[in-house]
Amino acid sequence: MNSLLILGSAGTPLTIIEKTTYPQWLSAQSQADQQWLQQTHYAGEGLALLPNFSLNQQGELAQALFVVDDANHYFACGDLINKLPAGQYLLEAAPEFQQAICFAWLVGAYQFCSYKTNNKEKTLPSLAVNEQTLVDNAIKCAQATALVRDLVNTPAADMMPIDLGDTTQALADTFSGKVTQIIGDDLLTHNYPTIHAVGRASINQPRLIDLTWGDKKHPQVTLVGKGVCFDSGGLDLKPAAGMRNMKKDMGGSAHVLGLAHLIMSHNLPIYLRVLIPAVENAVSNNAMRPGDVITTRKGLTVEIDNTDAEGRLVLCDALAEADNDKPELIIDFATLTGAMRVALGTELPGFFCTSDEVAAGITQAGSKINDPVWRMPLYQPYNDLFKSTIADMTNCSAGPFGGAITAALYLQKFVDDDIDWLHFDIMAFNVRALSGRPLGGEAFGIRAVFSYLQARYS
Repeated sequence: MNSLLILGSAGTPLTIIEKTTYPQWLSAQSQADQQWLQQTHYAGEGLALLPNFSLNQQGELAQALFVVDDANHYFACGDLINKLPAGQYLLEAAPEFQQAICFAWLVGAYQFCSYKTNNKEKTLPSLAVNEQTLVDNAIKCAQATALVRDLVNTPAADMMPIDLGDTTQALADTFSGKVTQIIGDDLLTHNYPTIHAVGRASINQPRLIDLTWGDKKHPQVTLVGKGVCFDSGGLDLKPAAGMRNMKKDMGGSAHVLGLAHLIMSHNLPIYLRVLIPAVENAVSNNAMRPGDVITTRKGLTVEIDNTDAEGRLVLCDALAEADNDKPELIIDFATLTGAMRVALGTELPGFFCTSDEVAAGITQAGSKINDPVWRMPLYQPYNDLFKSTIADMTNCSAGPFGGAITAALYLQKFVDDDIDWLHFDIMAFNVRALSGRPLGGEAFGIRAVFSYLQARYS
């Protein structure tokens, strides 16, 4: 990735402009270039390659032109790196566009080919930019995005709780963090009963992964990520279609690791804690059953209405632990409900927040960098929908309506009212290819959250 975007001042000029300025740009070009564009029927949109018309260099590429609707959109140039011939290019664009262009250049290069035996790696072009900060920031953001994508794309057989632990350890080693893990039956010893209950039926032992980084004197921010490495649905088994992509059910953990990468690589002055309850929701003779009652870490009792509503179970123990530290912010990410996808589709992540100020800040931050998020309501009357006759509550409501809200309300019970808490209910997966966003694992909302944290704590 570092070779694709470099600090430099040499290369074939790559001019990126918006449609509204194309006529003005065209009028300033040589007659030969204007004729070439006219004869090749270039319509002032997309990529054009202009040859060198001088006698001694005739036919060589002299300039590349890319015209877009909005050059400040962070994915407008997402496919450009795959369209240009190999070589080194020098970015020529307005300064206000360059940050978005550099990010798009790198994320557009992403491929997940680890399991292809006949993959022929394409030689991609490089882009030279004359400002080191632009290069550094784009690489950090693209690395965090690639980390999320890689983790979600990896098949479950190679991304079980032990693998998530190893990935977290590697990330901590890179940035001088510390990782501890509570594994298997030790979860019961340390009072994480719901994490244990969800994961105990799998040969892959459940665990709570705990990463810390930074100076304890700084404000604390705690991230919690759902790490269900594969979700069969448990005894309430999913149908085949619903189970097909459940390797992505650890997408919440991938997101908090990607966000942690951004925080640590930028050396944000916070004390960071990352908690990942990592399990496989499998079927075995010791699997939790519908109707079982589990006492959570916080002491609240939960009747299991559906074993496929397991994400909130692993999260509630982790949130209760996060709450113990009384951090300034607790932020969790989870591929939690299909209801959120019904409400907002697959490409717009919904979130819940107990602070109007924080919610507005993150929404505004995301809108500026094309990482949109949408706030949903913590509608308290819906707490009645998961009442239990034998326990404090059930793990889900009996009806199909308001599922994302009731899931969030369940989680809210494990965070004190005096702590600002955000809950992201995400897809973590692209179901269609878009510019700079291939099919498969995707990072949603982490750039928005990081931009907010950076503004708040820098």
